[in-house]
Amino acid sequence: MTTRPGSGWHGSLDLVYSCERDTTYLTHALVKAPLKVQRPFYPEGKSVCHSVILHTAGGIVEGDSLSQTIRLRENANTLITTAAAGKVYRSNGKLAKQIVRIKIESGACLEWVPQETIIFNGAIYQQDLRVELAPGASWLGWEITRLGRSARGEKFLEGNWRSHTEIWQQGQPLLIDRQWLPAGEAIINSSLGLAGQPIVASLIWIGKPVSQNIIERAQTLWSDKQYLGEAGVTQTQARGLLCRYRGSSTADVRNWFTGVWQLLRLSLMKRSVIKPRVWM
Repeated sequence: MTTRPGSGWHGSLDLVYSCERDTTYLTHALVKAPLKVQRPFYPEGKSVCHSVILHTAGGIVEGDSLSQTIRLRENANTLITTAAAGKVYRSNGKLAKQIVRIKIESGACLEWVPQETIIFNGAIYQQDLRVELAPGASWLGWEITRLGRSARGEKFLEGNWRSHTEIWQQGQPLLIDRQWLPAGEAIINSSLGLAGQPIVASLIWIGKPVSQNIIERAQTLWSDKQYLGEAGVTQTQARGLLCRYRGSSTADVRNWFTGVWQLLRLSLMKRSVIKPRVWM
């Protein structure tokens, strides 16, 4: 059984992936509890390395400070997900935070597809994610956040949630996405906030240029299924695609995001359709 230090966890994870003879290897892994990485596996051949990150303490609490540093060397191809939904528990006033730093070298591609994060009522949490892309590198990442344990009728009435995502290339910002939601009835019900919905989510692709046809097909993947909630698809200035969701169904947004991700895999990455084995 994992015991949490009284001052909170200061866990870390440092991973490096390298490509040799068309095989991607995890060549460096340095971890500190409560973070852990499972042994890599290759469900689609040796060219794409799949990794699963675990949080062995079960969730993030006040005072926790976690950091992840991930590097893909030239031509490495990696898919990273999480073993289960993340949880951020109620705080008595202290901040819990996670910092993720990712560097992707030329010809490399990272698919960052974690399972959802549940922010409990009363949580005070901030995540900062920064991606450094070399020319010719590609990134696909998503974030699915549920504010309050809505299945139990809980709303996010106390606390604070921040999510900062930045993608840079050669010193130039390709995308700066800063989200902030202070808890309370007003922002939950505002059209500028949650509009009464508990889930917000974003999917970002930056790499090979995205055609208008792919944009339209991503939109159709939403409209044809008649999912509940609101969604939008935008072509970014940095040869990319941005999908947004606001609604109440984790299953709907995950199915839609998975469809868009698989569309991009087939069209731009020239890879088969696949789902990580840890997803239920």
